[in-house]
Amino acid sequence: MSTESNLTGRELERRARVILPGGWAVDQQLPIATLLGSCVAVAFYDPHLRLAGMNHFMLPHFDRVAERAEEDALLAGDYAMEALLNGMLARGAKKARLFAKAFGGGAVVSSLDRSPIGERNVQFAREWLVREGIPLRASDFLGPWSRKVVVDPASGDVFCRRGGGSLAVARRIESAERAYAEELAQRRRKSDIELF
Repeated sequence: MSTESNLTGRELERRARVILPGGWAVDQQLPIATLLGSCVAVAFYDPHLRLAGMNHFMLPHFDRVAERAEEDALLAGDYAMEALLNGMLARGAKKARLFAKAFGGGAVVSSLDRSPIGERNVQFAREWLVREGIPLRASDFLGPWSRKVVVDPASGDVFCRRGGGSLAVARRIESAERAYAEELAQRRRKSDIELF
C-alpha cells in the first residue's frame, strides 16, 4: 500500500462505500462517501493506522420519545458522533491521534428553509469536537450548496464537491432523506411485538 492515494476524487467516488443519513462507516481500504444537504458529515482520521471513518447526521440531538425507535438515534449528532468515535477506537485508533474534517449544513431543502437546522448541525459538530479535544483540520459549512464528500483512507484526504443550489439536487437530497425516514417507520411497524 502506498503512502499516498494515486486516485482522483472522482475515481475515489466511484469505488466508495456510500453512507446515508443516520449512517457511519470506518475503513482502511475503501473510500467512504455521502451526499449532504442540511445534514453534516464528520470524518475522522488516524494517520498512524491509516484508518478513516465518517458519519452523516440530520439533527443535532436525539429526543427520546416513546414512539420513536432506537434506529432514529443515529440520525442525531449526539449518537452519530459517539458511534463513529467508538467505531474508530474499536478498530485500534487512539483518540489522541485523531483529527477531524467536517462538511455540510447547507440550506438546500425547501421544507427546511425556515428552520436553521443546518446552522444547528454545524454548531453541534464544532462544539462536540472541542469538548472531545479532537482538532478540526478542515471544514466546508453552510451556504446554499449540496455537497458530495469522499474520504480517502490511504491519505486522510477528503474531497468535497459543492453542487449548485438547483431544484433537482434539492429534490434528490429531500427524497433520500424521506426514503430513510420511511424505512425507519417500516422497521418500527414490523417490530410491534414486545418481547419479555
